[in-house]
Amino acid sequence: MSVEVVDNSGESRFEVHVDGKVAGFADYRLLPTKIVFTHTEVLPDYEGKGMASRLVKTALETSRDTGLRVVPLCPYVKEYIERHPEFSGLVDDSVSG
Repeated sequence: MSVEVVDNSGESRFEVHVDGKVAGFADYRLLPTKIVFTHTEVLPDYEGKGMASRLVKTALETSRDTGLRVVPLCPYVKEYIERHPEFSGLVDDSVSG
């Protein structure tokens, strides 16, 4: 099983692909200095296989690497950051979600 996470900027979402097929996505709105995560979804056939975690981890790493602050409006992204404090420094505290 081949798993890859890509930034599909044309659709404003990160996608996790399994064997070349979209298995899930994390929608975002890109602002000049921030990325606002609004929704994360994994398709039913791929639930319970760690796809959401892999997707969000890569999305957060990419955000960090590009210097963007993160606004986690999506409950899953917010909970992921709470469980993985190494990403807590990315959160933009000036925006309440």
